[in-house]
Amino acid sequence: MYQMKMQRLGAAWVWVLLAWSIPGVASSSASRGKCEESLATPLPYSSFTASTLYGGSYGAGYAKLNRRGGAGGWSPLDMDRYQWLQVDLGSRKQVVAVATQGRYSSTDWMSQYRLLYSDTGKNWRPYLQDGNIWSFQGNTNSESVMHYELQHPILARFIRFIPLEWSEEGRIGLRVEIYGCSYWSDVINFDGHSVISYKFKSKKMKIKKDVISLKFRTTAGDGVLVNGEGQQGDYISLELRRARLQLSINLGSNQYGSIQGHTSVTSGSLLDDDHWHTVVIERYRRNVNFTLDHHTQQFRTNGDFDHLDLDYEINFGGLPVSSKPSSGGRENFVGCMEGITYNGDNITSLIHRKRVDTSSFRNLTFSCAESQSFPVFFNSSSFLRLPGQGDSDTLSVSLFFRTWNPSGLLMYTALADGVVEVGLTDGKVTVYINVTQTKNTRIDISSGNSLNDGQWHSVHLSALENYAMLTIDGDEASTVRTAIPIQIRTGGTYYFGGYFLRTNTPPLQRPFQGCMQMIHVDDQLADLRAVEQGTIGTFENVSLDMCAIIDRCVPNQCEHGGHCSQTWDTFTCYCNGTGYTGATCHAPVYEQSCEEYKHLGKGSGNYWIDPDGSGPLAPFRVNCDMTEDTVWTTVRNNLSPQTSVTSSDQEGKAILQLSYNMTTEQVWSITNSAEYCEQQIAYTCRMSRLLNSPDGVPFSWWVGRANERHSYWGGSGPGIQKCACGIERNCTNPKHYCNCDADQRQWREDAGLLVYKDHLPVTQVVVGDTSRAGSEAKVTVGPLRCQGDRDYWNAASFTSPASYLHFPSFRGETSADISFYFKTSSTYGVFLENLGNTDFIRIELRAASVVSFSFDVGNGAVELSVRSPVPLNDDQWHRVEADRNVKEAGLWLDGQYRDVRPAPPQGHTRLELFSQLYVGASGGQRGFLGCIRALKMNGVTLDLEERAKVTPGVKPGCHGHCSSYSMHCRNGGKCVEKYNGYSCDCTHTAYDGPFCADDVGGYFESGTLVRYDFLPEAGLPAVLEGRSVSAMVGVPSEANLTQEELVFSFSTSSAPTILVYVSSRTQDYLAVVLRQNGTLQIRYSLGGLKEPYTIDVDHRNMANGQPHHVNISRDHRNIRLQLDHYPVSTYQLPEASDTQFNLVKTIFLGKVFETGQIDAILIERYNTPGFVGCLSRVQFNSVAPLKAALRSGLSAPVTTHGILVQSNCGASPLTISPISSANDPWHMDTAGAVFPFGEEKVNGDGVDRNSAVIGGIIAMVIFIILCIMVFVIRHMFRHKGSYHTNEAKGAESADCADAAIIVNDPAFTETIDESKKEWFI
Repeated sequence: MYQMKMQRLGAAWVWVLLAWSIPGVASSSASRGKCEESLATPLPYSSFTASTLYGGSYGAGYAKLNRRGGAGGWSPLDMDRYQWLQVDLGSRKQVVAVATQGRYSSTDWMSQYRLLYSDTGKNWRPYLQDGNIWSFQGNTNSESVMHYELQHPILARFIRFIPLEWSEEGRIGLRVEIYGCSYWSDVINFDGHSVISYKFKSKKMKIKKDVISLKFRTTAGDGVLVNGEGQQGDYISLELRRARLQLSINLGSNQYGSIQGHTSVTSGSLLDDDHWHTVVIERYRRNVNFTLDHHTQQFRTNGDFDHLDLDYEINFGGLPVSSKPSSGGRENFVGCMEGITYNGDNITSLIHRKRVDTSSFRNLTFSCAESQSFPVFFNSSSFLRLPGQGDSDTLSVSLFFRTWNPSGLLMYTALADGVVEVGLTDGKVTVYINVTQTKNTRIDISSGNSLNDGQWHSVHLSALENYAMLTIDGDEASTVRTAIPIQIRTGGTYYFGGYFLRTNTPPLQRPFQGCMQMIHVDDQLADLRAVEQGTIGTFENVSLDMCAIIDRCVPNQCEHGGHCSQTWDTFTCYCNGTGYTGATCHAPVYEQSCEEYKHLGKGSGNYWIDPDGSGPLAPFRVNCDMTEDTVWTTVRNNLSPQTSVTSSDQEGKAILQLSYNMTTEQVWSITNSAEYCEQQIAYTCRMSRLLNSPDGVPFSWWVGRANERHSYWGGSGPGIQKCACGIERNCTNPKHYCNCDADQRQWREDAGLLVYKDHLPVTQVVVGDTSRAGSEAKVTVGPLRCQGDRDYWNAASFTSPASYLHFPSFRGETSADISFYFKTSSTYGVFLENLGNTDFIRIELRAASVVSFSFDVGNGAVELSVRSPVPLNDDQWHRVEADRNVKEAGLWLDGQYRDVRPAPPQGHTRLELFSQLYVGASGGQRGFLGCIRALKMNGVTLDLEERAKVTPGVKPGCHGHCSSYSMHCRNGGKCVEKYNGYSCDCTHTAYDGPFCADDVGGYFESGTLVRYDFLPEAGLPAVLEGRSVSAMVGVPSEANLTQEELVFSFSTSSAPTILVYVSSRTQDYLAVVLRQNGTLQIRYSLGGLKEPYTIDVDHRNMANGQPHHVNISRDHRNIRLQLDHYPVSTYQLPEASDTQFNLVKTIFLGKVFETGQIDAILIERYNTPGFVGCLSRVQFNSVAPLKAALRSGLSAPVTTHGILVQSNCGASPLTISPISSANDPWHMDTAGAVFPFGEEKVNGDGVDRNSAVIGGIIAMVIFIILCIMVFVIRHMFRHKGSYHTNEAKGAESADCADAAIIVNDPAFTETIDESKKEWFI
């Protein structure tokens, strides 16, 4: 994942370099820093106007910040939301900030307001922030100044302040200031016929870098703004389609169609609103930044070409006349443009200087014609009442509307006897006419479809004589006509948007939310300005001369391809089929890896995984193999096993292309986070050479990650041009390093595993030696198999309350998700925190069972908390998931407890943080004490382990000190985590002490025995030897064994004797005894044989008073025996023997005291007087019977008879350097032979010859050691240059240096010199 993060970072740098490499990209911010002049204060009194005045001294001209003239500011006559204060700046200005103040020395102020702006004093536009009509926080007294910097500067001549809330103690009172600077730009008016043609200096332009910028304003939903074409098929086009902006680029497609360069991206919505919109297109090769009104889309063009080849010219405002016939009905632009620049050339300035062709303009004007439209904005409680002709037999109403709501009342009028209602129902326009002269006559007609798409739509209803007609969007062909049996008589009053009077026939539809314009009543255009002035009609809660419609789905807040649907007030994301969930389709549905599925209790099978969580990678399907301790993730390819290589290209190469049913990035996400990956590759050949070893150019190779070519084969490593047989030195022909390189007529194969995961997966195999007569080859590439998930286990341990890790500031402006696992024994602590000026985000453990998620995005702190029914400081893993987006915020604990809070309807949505992200303590607060792992933020795993390596008080991994000191827990002891240290758990070992290294042993007097009883499978007695069964939880019960291990040490001078005896409820048993001559015998009786199977170590007297160590292990029929430090000997149970040790019952040490069926011969010969000596380190599987007998604090079913004294048994076993079995004089060639009891006789003369035998053996050992030393010295000087390596596993058994490197470091990347010379002495 770290590598993928770096790739993302690299991609981000491409865009950064693009921005810096293009002139003018950073100029706006620089100029904005100087744009802070006071614009309102220098204006004359007449530049201020208002809706009403409370009195002459309360005039609008007195509303200047910190001024005391008149009554000390403006105050209106009426106290409602229809009041406004307007400032005329004299010309268009760039406005960056506003400030408000109450009326001087009064109780009058404005506590909340909205801001409108306009170029002409008409067609007002509300200030938007984060996709909402913004409500500014005003004043709380008359003297303080509330200064507000706009998120984005605005260009306007007229500014209006609309009070929403005001002083409860007084009235609306206001003084203002506006900050900004002058703005000037040439404006050009386009009438739909005029086109600007900018001619290039040369006929053809091959362009690597483009910058196009302009501002436009229009009421048309369609039209071409920019168009450039080349004869080779290259083009660039920017045009309006249904009031959305579409950028199309083609850098080139080839004639065969295999390379398609067409790329199209759409941005914006509702762009026919007659307001200025800013467009910037920045292209560097295939990287494009497409910016519309501060929203930037970054994309790469399709195809493989980098240059835009244009011929002769580029056009603004439409298509040249020569292109019209083939333009496909594309319309020219109608509206205004300003600030047109192309690659540093100011086109509008060149037009002024007549340096650009404008011959198509009938009347070139450098001003923007005012729109005659007068929109009306309705909310859920609005209506507009207009007069019409009364008592007329003709009804005619028409209007334009735009809305997102599927239903709403457009028009309602009462007839002389009945009603007419026009509304939207499920996106269709419906007309309901009810005439009640003699009896109810109801008529319903409807037309249109999906008219709630935010576009302008026209409705025309006419009813006259005996029929009614409904026409939508001027389409006369689809006009709906219906008969009216009775003639209507109009009432003369028309309600638009809503009707709230009580009547016997109320409207069926709810009020309309949206915009209307061009309202006609009785075929006469309604004078809405007269309505605004109060001379005709009336209105309620209507905003006149403004359409404040907002497209909440542009930009699309639904992530990962979620479908956005909206109403006037909100939007909804539909996430079906995306693999994500949540209010904005941000949260992943699937787990990140097979490893995580396993820890959820899932079994093997096919699963969808999402390695980067909420990141850009889509989920994909893999196979999870959980049958072993290690979880394998398998990704299959499309290449069949043993695929025959038949066709080849002109160079004699056959190319086999592999695909994995997923993207390259998805495959990389698996290998990046895996601990280990492998892929089998095999080449089966007959007279077809592979790598052309030892010194030739490879005939074949394979291509892996990043399209890199590799000439090593399975079983080898990077830089080593060998196959597996070359590493192991067993190739068919020793002169070659691959079997196939021998070029033989017989079928051969070179196969092995590719294990260098940064090269995987195999995406292509190129085979080059199949064109000769008789040459044949078959290729097999197995699935990619990976194990481990470093991201899932990436962890850090916080050992100090003041410790923390710091990372770059979190970038989760509009959506953010954080997830991690933690375990702790503390009752509280901060998990992580990131701060801004006012914004912050924090997740913490507030109490032993409470986790909280708090944040502030600028409009007040929000805190979510989840309480667990169980304590969270139980040192167990718990999962925390926090999510915040523009719709809601949520906190989840352990996947089942949650708290969800909706976002405020109007407020900040962007999280702006500046400090570093702290994981742990920060800002003087107490940090977290415990472990955190798998910390993901917006799909990216933070590398806690890497940062912890260089941070005091934090340890990498979630193992406390065990990751560094676990090797001190010896002999199978378990390292137990403590946040300020560690301890060794020796419970299941035969050792004791702080590091499980202290021997637990006891001295047995004559007749002493230790008995350890396994608990029966059923029918447990309530009390056993004074110990309750409830106190023996964890004690092993009787079982049928196919595997066991018995380990112990002893020292004695007496024989014969029983050392260890394991009995069962059947006749099965295991016994270890010393025979009369002191030699060791192991007896297995598992059934199936007439006599027990015995193993005799016949040449070693072990009753010599010295300590000895015995390790016996069995796996079904295979028995391994190790005595002291000598090499392991192996034995095999006969085929007739059973392999199951049935119902193990009791372990006896020193002597057997058993009832039932036992080996009578064994008891007779070895049980009396019993073992006399010292036993220690006794362990049978997980049971340590001697330790249980000597530790009174342990609750175990163990009893002792006789005198048992604790002892360390003197010393460790005799240590002799290991000798190979070939040179070991005690090695038994007849391994597994049975020695019957009859051979066990003492020498007849009674003379003890053991000392003579031992002396001879010692002399032989010394001689062999001297020989070995000579051999080692010769070997050390065998090579002129010797290898100094640290290979501890596998290297000593490797046949060559290459093999040693491959065994110990499959990631080895250096090339091995294939021509090493050997020097002998």
